[in-house]
Amino acid sequence: MTDTAEETPETSVGTPVETPEESFQESAAAMRSKRRRVAHRAAERVLARTSALATIRERLAVLDGAGDVYDLDESADLYGNGVVEALEERTAALLGMEAAAFFPTGTMAQQVALRCWAGRTGNPAVALHPLAHPEMYERHAFSQVSGLRPIRLTSEPRLPTADEIRGLDEPFGALMLELPLREAGFVLPSWEELTEVTEAARERDAVVHFDGARLWESVTHFGRSVDEIAGLADSVYVSYYKSLDAYGGAAIAGPKTLIDEAKAWRHRYGGQLFQQFPTVLSALVGLERELPRLPQYVRHARVVAAALREGFTEAGVPWVRVHPEEPHTNEFQVWLPYDVDVVTEAAVRQGEETKAVLFARPWDKGGPGLAVTEVEVRAAGLEWSAEDVREAVADFVALVEKVGREE
Repeated sequence: MTDTAEETPETSVGTPVETPEESFQESAAAMRSKRRRVAHRAAERVLARTSALATIRERLAVLDGAGDVYDLDESADLYGNGVVEALEERTAALLGMEAAAFFPTGTMAQQVALRCWAGRTGNPAVALHPLAHPEMYERHAFSQVSGLRPIRLTSEPRLPTADEIRGLDEPFGALMLELPLREAGFVLPSWEELTEVTEAARERDAVVHFDGARLWESVTHFGRSVDEIAGLADSVYVSYYKSLDAYGGAAIAGPKTLIDEAKAWRHRYGGQLFQQFPTVLSALVGLERELPRLPQYVRHARVVAAALREGFTEAGVPWVRVHPEEPHTNEFQVWLPYDVDVVTEAAVRQGEETKAVLFARPWDKGGPGLAVTEVEVRAAGLEWSAEDVREAVADFVALVEKVGREE
């Protein structure tokens, strides 16, 4: 599932010539996407005001009051100093690490971190889940750019177990764990399971790296502070835009020697940008404003998830799955027994006709006759009561039935 430019699926090298029918279908999909954006912007009620659907004016408003988090009379940053260093220091402190390095993208950040670890361990093999971001969305960058070799762990839609780590039949230099594992439904292991997995990796003389793109909102599930979670790993990647609503950016945190080397590779990879203060300021604003609210979003996501399940049952839908049943973060999956085009059109019409958007993200085919989407709960979603959600589900199901009759 894709909702950001960084997570655009890989395309083939040679693109075949489109048939007229394929061109029409693409045009129809583009039109529906435009309608979805318009409906989301005009909606009076949504579960999350996602930045992917926002206007430039709305995104610029993120920096309103930025002077409260950083002195705007300071000199602008040049090639990673000033406000960039302030963000790095703040991030390292939050994660309980010696140092941190800011990167323009998470793709670059994690390649650099794991490349540095490979040099230290002498082993370029990285053990990771086949649903992890580098395997799904980075065009084989590990092998094509960084000289790393991915070793796939379990194919089960969950994080690997300690026994699976111990049972790998070849050595590896680093274990990479995506917390939460988005493609499996934003799932997390238990604290005990996570601890055992990191211990199993070290038994095999491997380092542990956390892909923490959404680590910030994982504290509620684990019942631990973010620095305690990060403390299980040798290095951690965090994103500033996925959870904190920044314009972009990522960081790697870990030992100072690793971070010093990572900054050298950041320059080599083209990540030493001339000025980055707008993005960095938005990240500092996110740490100040959004980070403290994430536990509230997670708790309310559980209310929304339960109400969705109840609403579809009350509406007589023969089968529905909210996964996980109790969300581990403020994001989760919804599976329904309908054609993708039908539920997509119904979701758009709900926004257009009722000014309430229940499902803002795209729907994907989850199997024959199945459609799946992701639901995110943020500040706007706190205004929804369980009854509001159930009523919106009833409206949505009625639209699904109407669209289905038209097909």
